[in-house]
Amino acid sequence: MGGNLANSKAESDYMSAVASLGCIACRKMGYEGTPAEIHHIGNRTMGKRSSNYDTIPLCPIHHRTGPDAVHMNKKVFEAQFGTELELLKETVELLKIWRDSFV
Repeated sequence: MGGNLANSKAESDYMSAVASLGCIACRKMGYEGTPAEIHHIGNRTMGKRSSNYDTIPLCPIHHRTGPDAVHMNKKVFEAQFGTELELLKETVELLKIWRDSFV
């Protein structure tokens, strides 16, 4: 998130809201509220990074350091937690619920 001057305020706000949901993989294991960082889902085309709106919240272990982390072993990660697109849909639904709770 930080450091990319191309991010609009809306993108930064969106990614902050996504991260505030906590790790979606931990949530599936029954642990809600695990601090999360942003993972851009792997729909890259021609070497470009995914949109800042195509993001899911993952803790460092499920993002990049654990044996079942999406960046360490994507097949194992997706077998355990679902595809990145499935998790993106879940994230969007959780954000709707979260935002509706403020209205």
